[in-house]
Amino acid sequence: MARLLIIGGLQGELGQAARLAQARGAQLLQADGITQGLAALRHDGADLVFCDIIHDVAWLAQTMTEERIATPIIACGRVHDAEAALRAIRAGAKDFLPLPPDAELIAAMLSAVSGHADAPVVQDPGMRALMERAAQVARSEASVLILGESGTGKEVMARAIHAQSRRARGAFVALNVAALPETLLESELFGHEKGAFSGAVATRKGKFEQADGGTLLLDEIGEMQPHLQAKLLRTLQEREVDRLGGGAPIKVNVRILAATHRDLAAEVRAGRFREDLFFRLNVVSLSIPPLRERPADVLPLAAHFARRYAQVNGLPERLLHPAAEALLLGHAWPGNVRELENTIHRAVLLADGRDISADAIELAPASPFRAVVEAAAPAAAPRIGANPIAALVGRRMEEVERDLILETLGRCLGNRTRAAEILGISIRTLRNKLSEYRGQGVSVPPAASQLAPGEMLPG
Repeated sequence: MARLLIIGGLQGELGQAARLAQARGAQLLQADGITQGLAALRHDGADLVFCDIIHDVAWLAQTMTEERIATPIIACGRVHDAEAALRAIRAGAKDFLPLPPDAELIAAMLSAVSGHADAPVVQDPGMRALMERAAQVARSEASVLILGESGTGKEVMARAIHAQSRRARGAFVALNVAALPETLLESELFGHEKGAFSGAVATRKGKFEQADGGTLLLDEIGEMQPHLQAKLLRTLQEREVDRLGGGAPIKVNVRILAATHRDLAAEVRAGRFREDLFFRLNVVSLSIPPLRERPADVLPLAAHFARRYAQVNGLPERLLHPAAEALLLGHAWPGNVRELENTIHRAVLLADGRDISADAIELAPASPFRAVVEAAAPAAAPRIGANPIAALVGRRMEEVERDLILETLGRCLGNRTRAAEILGISIRTLRNKLSEYRGQGVSVPPAASQLAPGEMLPG
């Protein structure tokens, strides 16, 4: 459940946006003005901020940056007020929500920052056995390491564990470790005291304190730098946090769930991950198989997403036509459940009539780079005419790679973390590529050229 802070009155169209977000599962906080909103962010935190553009968005963004509060800001205003929207984006807002609000856009924004609070949809026997083990583990206080490829549903699994635990009434707080630079991540995790650094004008709680009495998910834990690994280990051992600039440790009661697509045992052997931290996190491990290895889940998940996105977009429920189901079952799903979700969301919008036909199912090639190589090979010549990837033959691989990265980033609404997952590269590699392109004079979208807090929304 995303924690959404609304800065502005709940009357009129901003209130309508708040109600749409609440219907989508968001937990709402509200502040009449920016000062009150900053106080809420320091004390309770939030996953996303909707700020009415009648307020000083520039000052809000600057203050949050100075205080190392990594929460994306969405400026909200009338659709015709293009100049105000542009000013807000330039001031540091990560996106603009035109009013009156669009339910689909709000759903996408919430999905980007926090994943989904849905219960897992499971039919595959192997996944059922895994969920039974997760339910058994949930009742304990043990740390759990959730393994799996990008897009398999590791956060969904973590939320299910929290919901079945004795901490279910407490907060569930998720943090993507890969999305933040080291200096920002330290403050985000452990908090800071007033005066701890330039711009720290007030004390702020970190994620550990926000999750006190509940559960903290550390997603992409394998991307954490050694300095913070050591500090995290001490926090787990002593059950206390040291805020930046703090004079005394603060006791916390938090259950830790960690998730990664990396082989952490191999990372330990390579010296990139602390062995003692690995054993502390890996009390119990749950490995989620990729979607291609659990085909019995494809159609139930597709039907679930079809219902959800029909409801979100105010459309009548549409059923999958048998021909569409056949297409879904025949696809390899390299992007796993996330790719399936995006495919069905798109199909719901493209479908005509009562059914989702095969024409509404748009599937991406399993491996664009492999397709380029195959198209260029003599043995693949008979297929070139029928394969749209043939248009790439004759271009340099560097150019194809650049265009694929920028196009994927655009399709992901500026979400670097999700783009990196789809591309099968690390977030650091993606950042380096974008920096390289800028150095070559290539135009990089503003959202990609900034270190977006949470790396979730365009700027």
